[in-house]
Amino acid sequence: MNDASHATPDASSLLRDRGSADSGRVGMAELFFDLVFVFAVTQLSHTLLAHPDPGGALRVGLLLAGVWWVWIYTSWVTNWLDPERLPVRLCLFALMLAGLAMSASLPRAFADRGWIFALAYVAMQVGRTLFFLWAVRHEHVDRRRNFQRILVWLTLSGALWLAGGFGAPEARLAWWATALAVEIVSPAIYFWVPGLGRSTLEDWDVDGGHLSERCGLFVIIALGESLLVTGATFAEAATWQGETIAGFLSAFIGSVVMWWLYFHRGADEGHDRIAHTATPGRYARASYTYLHLPIVAGIIVNAVADDIVVAGHGHAGPAQVAIVLGGPALYLSGVAAFKWVSNVRALPPLSHLIGLALFAGLAVPSVQGGLSLLAMHGGTTLILLVVSVWEEAAHGRR
Repeated sequence: MNDASHATPDASSLLRDRGSADSGRVGMAELFFDLVFVFAVTQLSHTLLAHPDPGGALRVGLLLAGVWWVWIYTSWVTNWLDPERLPVRLCLFALMLAGLAMSASLPRAFADRGWIFALAYVAMQVGRTLFFLWAVRHEHVDRRRNFQRILVWLTLSGALWLAGGFGAPEARLAWWATALAVEIVSPAIYFWVPGLGRSTLEDWDVDGGHLSERCGLFVIIALGESLLVTGATFAEAATWQGETIAGFLSAFIGSVVMWWLYFHRGADEGHDRIAHTATPGRYARASYTYLHLPIVAGIIVNAVADDIVVAGHGHAGPAQVAIVLGGPALYLSGVAAFKWVSNVRALPPLSHLIGLALFAGLAVPSVQGGLSLLAMHGGTTLILLVVSVWEEAAHGRR
């Protein structure tokens, strides 16, 4: 490891003190910051519900990836900087304000509020990076170089975000997809910049426990949105008849099983893996920065499916079938990949692979119109339950 990873911050430093027992503790300021993303997740699920078609799914998927990227970058920064220090806390509050503007613009980001989304997004990404460079101006040069490279990449992507936000709405998807691709690719190539070189895994000396807990909290945010949708839709139902109650129970059990699949085994295994690996930066990039996105996306899509089924008025068209089946399948794929990397297995868990095969099998009668949306939803919940029981039995045998 380089000198930056072993340095003990002095009283004026804004870095976390890695030597203390609670150095990786998630602070109240970070939890307060996360409330903005509760709103963002709600906005995204409602936007997908209003536009349940391939175009709507593509746009919401792009916006979700952008929201996730803002959040995960901030989590990396607060992994190094101490949110208990006043300047860091004020930075988080400023990011919250921009995040509220970004979240409020989400439903009309591809219409008349694209410029608001782009400005808020770029302000968060670039502004946070500039603040970090100021915060570590007296720290080891390797830490500064790492974020100088990041600033170059985020400035490039920021220009693309702004071009899309202020440009013609019909070209916005292309501009923003390119911007997002720049941000997704850059960590994979270690933020290489001509003249500055590339970052190293030693530069990414993260506290694994902190990042693991932060990502688990975002999963809780997404699951909480799913429960809110279920409860609100059930409360607004004109009558609580058989199909409405069945949909409500299926949605609730599905959310519980999703929680179980991630937190009962996956979260602890992931925490142990990143806490004991010699290169936590590599694992943080793969398992938490990249692989948690499909997990969160699956929960959000499933929340839309819960709303459709509990409301009881969704037509079993291709888009609705894709949402009801796609949400749980996307979630299970992400959890399977996360557990695969966590355990360094030759293959993802067999129970999860069989579950994905069962989803594919359920898709056949669903697409052919042989199943109602309620039956499809009940089938996905049953599949997730089978996977959960199978995994638990396999752990018990070992």
